[in-house]
Amino acid sequence: MRQMSKLRIGAAMLTAGLTIVASPALAELKVTATIKPIHALVAQVMEGVGTPSLLVQGAASPHTYALKPSDAKTLNNADVVFRVSDTVEPFTRKIVEALPKSVRTVTLAGSPGIELLNVRTGDTFEAHDHAHEGESDHDHKGDHGHDHDDHDHAAEKHEHADDHAHDHESGARDGHVWLDPQNARKMIAEIARVLSEASPADAEKFKANADRATAALDALETEIARDIAPLKGKPYVVFHDAYQYFERRFGLEAVGSITVSPEAQPSAKRLTEIRKKLSSLSAACVFAEPQFKPKLVAAVTEGTKARSGTLDPEGALIEPGPAAYNTLMRNLATGLKACLADAS
Repeated sequence: MRQMSKLRIGAAMLTAGLTIVASPALAELKVTATIKPIHALVAQVMEGVGTPSLLVQGAASPHTYALKPSDAKTLNNADVVFRVSDTVEPFTRKIVEALPKSVRTVTLAGSPGIELLNVRTGDTFEAHDHAHEGESDHDHKGDHGHDHDDHDHAAEKHEHADDHAHDHESGARDGHVWLDPQNARKMIAEIARVLSEASPADAEKFKANADRATAALDALETEIARDIAPLKGKPYVVFHDAYQYFERRFGLEAVGSITVSPEAQPSAKRLTEIRKKLSSLSAACVFAEPQFKPKLVAAVTEGTKARSGTLDPEGALIEPGPAAYNTLMRNLATGLKACLADAS
């Protein structure tokens, strides 16, 4: 009998052990971000918990991006998808409507505290014709979280309704909000809040990571402000008017732009107009982006005293990862200094 009891106890322990081993582990939170700067901020908040996937890879532009089948699978399987806005990633406009209700889509340009700037217009800034100006209310219905209960979802739609109404009254908004470190702080707070709701068990970790990322942004802002302070008052022209959030934060100001986006090649007439204006504007530099062909810059600066430089507002040439945001911002400061530092 004693031997049988030992066998029964051993069998019970073995069964218990097998049960413990067979218990499914907590599923890893599946998070996707659209572009590198946002992906970097999300990766910082998720550090030690998981790694977000990135949709727009390499030097591809979110303005003209077309989803691959693998992208569609990633989006459908995600718990949370972070994007900037319809304007920056127009390919997401209809996608958010088609995703399963289990996928929460978060539009970070709508993060609490972010002030959206109107796109700049005038004879030295190329006229804008973003789709955002003609969006219907229907285009926004799926923007802010499919997995909320009815009360939360209604509250969140109400929270952003005034923003959208104001957008339509005031015209198109500039979507490059991440180029102001103070906006990045607000986005980090929103990212941490959303991720904590998606995975409450990791909320403390998300908060600690967000606090650390915010402290790093404080130091980064101080560093950039110090480095580019001598550039204040030196006028320049950009090919793509993407930098006004950066300029406003650090006291710089472009005096004109040549084209609406890197994908919209300027006409010969537009190049001639800008070349004529460079002298009257006393622009010291003309900044292109990695996507522009050097001959376009040469066509604009020909016969003027303006130098040429390169800026990369979306991180086309940067490796993705947690450090990509800070690298992008430092590279902007470095690119501005390289062309403007010795300008009179």
